[in-house]
Order: sequence, then structure tokens, then C-alpha cells
Amino acid sequence: MLSITQSLLAFTLALAASDSFTFTTALSLAAIPATCDTVKVSPPSFTTGFLNSATIHFTSSSKPMSSPLNVSVVHQTHKNNMSNSDEELRRRKYEEALEVKSLRRIISAYLNYPEAAEEDVKRYERSYRRLPVAHKALLTHLPLKYQKLRRCISKNTFFIFEMLKAFEPPVDMSQDDENCEHLDDGSCGHHHSGDRDPCCESASVSGREHSTKCGEVCGGHEEKNENCCEQGLECKTNTHKDGCDNITDVKDHELFDSVADSNNDISSVPPESPDRLDSMPHFHVPLVDVDKVRCVIRNIVRDWATEGQKERDQCYGPILEELKRHFPDRSKESPPTCLVPGAGLGRLALEISCLGFISQGNEFSYYMMICSSFILNQTQVVGEWTIHPWIHSNCNSLSDADQLRPVSIPDIHPASAGITEGFSMCGGDFVEVYSDPSQVGAWDAVVTCFFLDTAHNIVEYIEIISKILKDGGVWINLGPLLYHFADMYGQEDEMSVELSLEDVKRVAISYGFQLEVEKTIETTYTTNPRAMMQNHYFSAFWTMRKKPLATSIQQTMDE
Repeated sequence: MLSITQSLLAFTLALAASDSFTFTTALSLAAIPATCDTVKVSPPSFTTGFLNSATIHFTSSSKPMSSPLNVSVVHQTHKNNMSNSDEELRRRKYEEALEVKSLRRIISAYLNYPEAAEEDVKRYERSYRRLPVAHKALLTHLPLKYQKLRRCISKNTFFIFEMLKAFEPPVDMSQDDENCEHLDDGSCGHHHSGDRDPCCESASVSGREHSTKCGEVCGGHEEKNENCCEQGLECKTNTHKDGCDNITDVKDHELFDSVADSNNDISSVPPESPDRLDSMPHFHVPLVDVDKVRCVIRNIVRDWATEGQKERDQCYGPILEELKRHFPDRSKESPPTCLVPGAGLGRLALEISCLGFISQGNEFSYYMMICSSFILNQTQVVGEWTIHPWIHSNCNSLSDADQLRPVSIPDIHPASAGITEGFSMCGGDFVEVYSDPSQVGAWDAVVTCFFLDTAHNIVEYIEIISKILKDGGVWINLGPLLYHFADMYGQEDEMSVELSLEDVKRVAISYGFQLEVEKTIETTYTTNPRAMMQNHYFSAFWTMRKKPLATSIQQTMDE
């Protein structure tokens, strides 16, 4: 059984004889710190989620706790064994309580999506009712638009509920909070740092704009809201059912039939409640948590929709070309290895696997992992689901049709993409997972795309990348330096080391890297391509090679 104290979750994708994937939760040697216990499971069927075949636990702290004591240490004496066993049991209960709290909050954020979206529509309607009669006469189409918005929300909700139905929580979500109530370190109010999603942007603009709101969403300021502490949350049973019924009137099919729809793809699909979660208490969560759900929806377009192809060409294209250039002879017998920290919804890691690499994506956000697992595990055909990613902002829209337009996902069938055996996704904090000694010199290439600026300490990121690369291995990077923990006002203990690009390169060179390719590439990030406002980044792109140790030492001596 995998240790509960490891913030490590992985699912291995293999190409079966029937040209479909089989998924296992077996952890590859490259993904498991040496102190981890191994887990052996039989491959689940294609329709099985990535948590279904083994109990693999998350931790809810920003820095996962250290591994359990070595067997040789634990069994030094009988007395120590008893004492350490009691301590270990308490620690396991403590961590599991935190896991439950964190997952409850994240699941609740997804389940609160329809209710929060309905509140937005109601606000639009209140503003419309306050208009003078003469002004209303000019805008008679708006009530119809608001009904269409509800139908779009219903489609998004349907996708979210299907995703949640496929998700198997790694812990018993029905347990009470007794374990956490007796903690004396104040940790009950501390949620999984995956809550600081680097993907998030302000919900009212296009692009990955940094704002106070985005900083709160991504930087873990949710606890500042009086409703953020799980102990203070108002418990609602079946919030998702009530919210869905209220916003979509799913039982009133006449409403949907009566609303004329110029876009045939905007159709109402009454979402069904995930029955498996009905018995679990759900909570109202801060709106910043629901913003993360909207953020995930926009990221789906970036990674898994035809509409996101241009952005993928900007960001992923140069990386893939560099990999092909540096590894021209990729053999099936001994494929090169490539790590993708901050893999998000997994498309870049999958594309790298399709090039002939043993590719592993690493992601820390529960929001992202639940969604990427669903798309990778559950997709049966191209365009299986329809979402409406741009409905949550009325700003900078060319037309209502642009704002309400549907997007079909995914644009490819992952099981038919032609991956290399050994493709995996590893869930956990990059620093904690890849600082393990077993990771030293394990990778031929490391690819970081919009990742470096998610660090509390970017120097630590660079140090780890240097350690885990083989001598002569390459590091390919693309992204801005929009530090996610910058300007965290009121968080005195929130560490954030913010370096200029010049300093970042200098630090990299000091860790044995040699700069081979460098240029600036203009990119966007989860941007609505039809919006009047779009944020563009002049992203730093480079390829660095890790010099052999002897060469690095000689150059240092020469200097």
C-alpha cells in the first residue's frame, strides 16, 4: 500500500493490443522516491478512472510531510516500535482528515458551479429590469440571451457532473471531521496548496492577467474569506441538485423547447446528479474556488479543443521541434525520457509521448488532475462533449453568438494518439516529489511551459531541474515571469523570490547549464481568440544543456 504521507499520485498509460489504453496506478520507478512503498495493481478497464484500482492518497499541506520512518529505524526496539506506531497512526489520521477537507472543498467548488453561475445571470436580469422602458425597448433580445446562458450553464454542468461521476476519491469522503477538530496546530483552516492554481485568471478578462483577484485565486488567499475555513462552512446536502434545478429548470423541458436557438449546438442536456456523492455533505465555498472551476474550463479549450490549436502551436510547437532536433534517433527499444512539470491537463505531455519519449507529466492541482484524468481515461470519441467556456464574461465580446458559442472536446482521441509506452501523469508537489534521491540523473529532458513563475523560490526549481537531468540532458523552457506569489498582501509568511530574466539565466548557469538557444516568442494563455481584449506575453524561450560534471568543475576553476 502506498504511504499516505506521500504527495504522489500517478497513473500509467499503456497502449493495449486493441489500440486502446489500459490504465494502471502502478508507479514507474522514475516517479517514485526511494522511500516510497511500491504498489501493484492490475490494469483497470479503459472506462476506469485513474484512482479506481488502488488507494493512493494525497496530502493537504503545502509541503507534504516526510516519508514514514525506515523499517530498520522503526524496528530498533520494541518500545520505539510501539511509540512510533502510535505517532504514525496519529499522523495518518491527521493527514487523512486534511485530505478529506481539501477534496470536499474542491468537489464542492465543482458542485457549486451551477449555483454561482445562476447568481451571475440573476444579477444581469436585475440590471436589465432597472432600465428605463425606452432603453429596454432597444434591448428586447437580452431576456432571450439570459435563457440561452442558462442552457449553456446546463451543458457545462452536465460535463462537470459526468467528470465527478467518474472520479473515485482516494479517501472515504463520508467520514466526519473528528480527527481535524482535535488538532492543535491550526491546520484545519489550511487547505491543499493545490488551491493556488497557476492557471487562473480574472474571470472577467481574456488572457492570463495578473490581478488582485487572480492572486487570491492562485495564491491561497481563500482563507481570508470568513467562509473559507471548512469548520465555518455552511453545510448543504445536495447543493448541486438544488443549484442545478434552480438554474436550469431541468424538469421543465418546455422552457428549453420554447427558447429559440440560432446555434443548433447550444442544446439543453439536463445534468444528472452524481448519485455516489449525494450522501456526502457539500458546502458553499468562496467564489474564488468557483473561479478555479471556470479556469479549468478555459484550460480545456487550450489543451483539448480545436479552438486552442493556435495557442498550442505558439506554446507547444517550439518545444516539440526542439525535442525532435535534440533527440533525432528515438528508438522504441530505448526511448529517451522527458519530464513535464506543471503539466496542467496533460496535452503537452501526451504530445511529447507521441514523439517517442517516455513522458511524464507532473501536476499539483486537484482541479486539474480530476479533469485531466477524465479526459484521458474516459474519452471514447473525438468531440464527445460540448462546453461553453466564454459565457462567464460579458466584457469585450464582439457578439452574443461569440460569447455563447459551443466548443467540442476533445479534438483528438487520446487512446488513438500513438503514445509511447510508459506515458504517465504524476500528481504531487514538484519540489517534494523530484527532490528525492531516486530522481537524480533520471531524465534526458525536462520541459517547463508556463511553469517557472509558479515557484515560491525559483532558485529551488532550477536546482532540482539540474539534479534530475542526466549529464548532457536538455532543459527546454517557455513562459513569462508572472510570479504567482508576488503581491500577496497580508501574507507575511508567503515566500516569493522574484528574479529578472537575466538573474534566472545567471542562476541556471551557476547550476551547470549552458545556454544553447534563446529567443522571445509571443504567446497567449487561455485567451478567447474572438475577444476584443487579449493578453499577449513575450515569453522567454530557451534550450539549456546540463554540462557534464567534470566540464562544469573545470570551467568553475578557470573562472
